[in-house]
Amino acid sequence: MSIDFGRTAADYAKYRAGFPPEFFTRLAALGIGVPGQRIADLGTGTGVLARELAAAGSVVTGVDVAPALLDQARELDAAAGVEVTYRVAAAEDTGLPGGAWDVVTAAHCWHWFDAPRAVAEVRRLLVSGGAVVLCSRDYLVLPGNVCEASEELILSYHPGWPMAGSPGTHDEWAEDLTGFTDLETFSFDVDVPHTHVAWRGRMRSSNGVGASLPGEAVAAFDADLARLLRERFDEEPLPVPHRVFAMVARQ
Repeated sequence: MSIDFGRTAADYAKYRAGFPPEFFTRLAALGIGVPGQRIADLGTGTGVLARELAAAGSVVTGVDVAPALLDQARELDAAAGVEVTYRVAAAEDTGLPGGAWDVVTAAHCWHWFDAPRAVAEVRRLLVSGGAVVLCSRDYLVLPGNVCEASEELILSYHPGWPMAGSPGTHDEWAEDLTGFTDLETFSFDVDVPHTHVAWRGRMRSSNGVGASLPGEAVAAFDADLARLLRERFDEEPLPVPHRVFAMVARQ
């Protein structure tokens, strides 16, 4: 697919919720996201992860290839009263100083990177003993639920869309982190309430919709999704199941 999340930056900023508090509690128990810690956030997008880490007192720099996403991140940071440094760069070649970062994070984005090159960049960035955190917060496709119906609609507009049906866990990342030590994972499930408007925005921000389809197709998809919600999922807010997953390892 040809993907440009900059095309859906406004929806991404408004409708992509962040990680729940339990996620940061678990990271803190692993010594990650603590005050004064130097963190580089790869594929930072609208700063969903970077902003929370900065709010906890870490010193965070986020990098992303989409300037429009970083513009949204800066606006959200200002509204939240936190400060994150951003730069336009690829995860595989950040241009950041090497051996200077206590933690490197990547949220919702590792699958978009050239993994061998990204891993090499993570190794270059980290101090000895530094941690890498790969994480995600995926909605769960279950039989008959709104996530399944929404993905079926995406596939009707985007046949062959390869990202459907994520299980919400990513054990395959362990192979990319071969050679790191103290590898561990955690996961937990949480319902995230969405109004119909919010769920439509979340789906428009999908890589299979707003980031890859032409504008007229995005509008038609959105109208079809609105009708689907009225006819089959009229509850508001919708309790949408999500799975939070993280893999942590040390340099």
